[in-house]
Amino acid sequence: MPSDAFVSKGATPPSEYGRTVTGYDAVLFDNDGVLIEPPARDTQHQATRAAFAEMGIEAVDRRHVLDIMSGVTAERLHEICTAHDLDPDAFWEARERHDERSQLDAFRAGARDRYDDVAAIADLSQDCGIVSNNHHSTVAFVLDFFDLRSSFDTHYGREETVDSLRRKKPNPHYLDRALADLDAASALYVGDSESDVIAARRAGIDSVFVRRSHCRDVDLAATPTYEAGDLHEVAAIVDRQPSSEP
Repeated sequence: MPSDAFVSKGATPPSEYGRTVTGYDAVLFDNDGVLIEPPARDTQHQATRAAFAEMGIEAVDRRHVLDIMSGVTAERLHEICTAHDLDPDAFWEARERHDERSQLDAFRAGARDRYDDVAAIADLSQDCGIVSNNHHSTVAFVLDFFDLRSSFDTHYGREETVDSLRRKKPNPHYLDRALADLDAASALYVGDSESDVIAARRAGIDSVFVRRSHCRDVDLAATPTYEAGDLHEVAAIVDRQPSSEP
């Protein structure tokens, strides 16, 4: 196990999966809940119901709405669409369109913001990237709207298709693509969900679970390499790792 020299103040020490010798070539970040405030449940709910309404379905089982909102899989989406006699691709296109519009409206209205501590990672020496389960186009909007593009060397979100649901985290697909872009031999992924921790492990990299207010009391079945309270602690974890350069 590593010594306390490699643990940021207030952070949980690394697990047996922690990298304590080589340091990190790259640091990847989730978007929602890590860099940017997560979307409000009520706007997600409204966007999902709007998609059903566009398809001519006004009376929707509440469980179906909640399943769509809460990390729906491609298989579950097909089940829900079959129950309502809907074409999955047509419904999902409508849902993604309404969902993205609601998010962009919230950003523009000032109802959703970036976290103040994002400035803490602006000067990291490592290459940085974003890997999100949100839409790729929404992540691109965030980078421009909050003037973050210069801080990140690559970014990935989902395509707005049913097939993308099979590639989202905990599948490491988009993490692998970002790591390839950065040509990283060792990396750290910073997230706020259990699926982030699992995706990092599947990609063969370390993870930090950031306990923001919305996930402070979450019990994790998967053990992250580190835990941190904010991005200042994340920056300290990265800074205390020995450089991988000779």
